[in-house]
Amino acid sequence: MQLKIMKMDPKRRDVILNAALKEFSMKGFDGASTNVIAKEAGISKGLMFHYINSKMDLFLFLYDYCTDKINKEYLDAMNFNEKDIFERLRKSYILQIELLQQHPWIFDFIKITDSTNSDGINKKLEERVSEKLSRCHEEMFEIVDETKFREGLNLERCKQLIFWANVGFTNQILENIRNSEITDLDYDKILADLDGYLTELEEIFYK
Repeated sequence: MQLKIMKMDPKRRDVILNAALKEFSMKGFDGASTNVIAKEAGISKGLMFHYINSKMDLFLFLYDYCTDKINKEYLDAMNFNEKDIFERLRKSYILQIELLQQHPWIFDFIKITDSTNSDGINKKLEERVSEKLSRCHEEMFEIVDETKFREGLNLERCKQLIFWANVGFTNQILENIRNSEITDLDYDKILADLDGYLTELEEIFYK
């Protein structure tokens, strides 16, 4: 779905998209307010609807836009042939951070689009299910080089613990991004912290 908003200056467009992503992520489709989105974006509601047509169109456009972004700039860029789980995670973090710097609410938005109270929205979302997104967790944690792990460990439990650590660090990154100006974000510090955590995990689980 293409809307007039794609013809706007990219920086101005991102302000509107991020305001909408935040509102939908926090309140879902049914609870989200276009008044709040317009106010957050710093434009009039009338001007916003000139570019987006309707709340439903904006929601579905965002779904298409976000899945396309995640597929092209995250999943397609991942090297799942890399079998070292920590090298794979590091690449995953770097790609996610680059996406989050542009759209801090992008992953939260994708998570809340599972269902709404609108049959019309739900039907259209069913037609848009992304197989790539649904396979992401499986590909990230299933096929790894198990020979690097210390002997005697339960590998499935190890991968679950690593996954939980991954979720915790991702949430921390999100919190830092949302509480800071994007231009003030210390990218090098985030990567240094990431490398520190991954090194600690390697020492725990690897030989």
